Amino acid sequence: MGSNLTATLLAAGYEVKGLVRSTEKARRVYPKGDIELVTGDMSDVNGFAPALKGCDVLFHTAAYFREYYQPGDHQSILEKINVQGTVDLLLAAEKNALRKAIHISSSGVIGMKPDGGPGDEDTLPDEHSTANLYFSSKVSAELAIGRFLKERTLPVAMILPGWMWGPGDWAPTGSGQLVLDFQARKLPGIIDGGASVVDARDVAQACVAAVERGHSGERYIVAGPYFDFAEIFATLERVTGVPAPRRRVPYSLMLVAAAVSQTWSRVTGNSSLITVEAVKTMHARRSVVSDKAIRELNVSFRPFEETVRDEVAWFRSQHP
Repeated sequence: MGSNLTATLLAAGYEVKGLVRSTEKARRVYPKGDIELVTGDMSDVNGFAPALKGCDVLFHTAAYFREYYQPGDHQSILEKINVQGTVDLLLAAEKNALRKAIHISSSGVIGMKPDGGPGDEDTLPDEHSTANLYFSSKVSAELAIGRFLKERTLPVAMILPGWMWGPGDWAPTGSGQLVLDFQARKLPGIIDGGASVVDARDVAQACVAAVERGHSGERYIVAGPYFDFAEIFATLERVTGVPAPRRRVPYSLMLVAAAVSQTWSRVTGNSSLITVEAVKTMHARRSVVSDKAIRELNVSFRPFEETVRDEVAWFRSQHP
């Protein structure tokens, strides 16, 4: 999200100041010095807060995210970074007289409608939003922002992305790792489930649009259409030329495999290929609609196959 938002802002002629944990890694992404780098960490907002001075708009994309999808007890750090860190950052932005803040939440805070239909901005969280501690931290952050807005003057609009894909996935995130594992033929079969999939560049455009068009206190789902894993793998096969798995892996077997992977990860200290929480999240088949963002922010979504082609080409350019 951060790299694509930065690219979108730079292309539009904005000056960008970016928070990074590692200046060395950031300079590999921006070797030409396109942005002003601020070294810091969301666990200590006061340590970098003075750098907000002179800025116009805050885009808050930082979160404890991909680390959560690894084994371990993450509740306290999710609270510290995703909830309290958000409040501390908004207070610092108001103190430094910024004009507006755009907070990146998650469509995972949205449940399904009572009739089973896709959720929208008015749909309450469901059991998956609370059982998944990352989603739960985003629910808590949104509640904290609501309290902030009742007491403070800084306008804050919220963007709720779906499962983000696209080029520039330096980490990589879970979607990027899936692309890499697919090309390496590491995937055992078709996973039972799916998600609303969106190009990170489309989310970035929505963030920029929200500066002028987004209303304070409002939430805007920017999630894209729903795809199940059979459709995702078929698209990857067309783009990469690598044959997709044909065997469907039952949900119960995926849970067992994920539990084994997590256990092995704890023993070896390596990242888990898949986690129980990720399997449960995808199996829930939750979908959402982005009608409000389309209407009010003029959001549009590029075809998923275009996203995959660009992402695969980007990965191949990084590792020829």
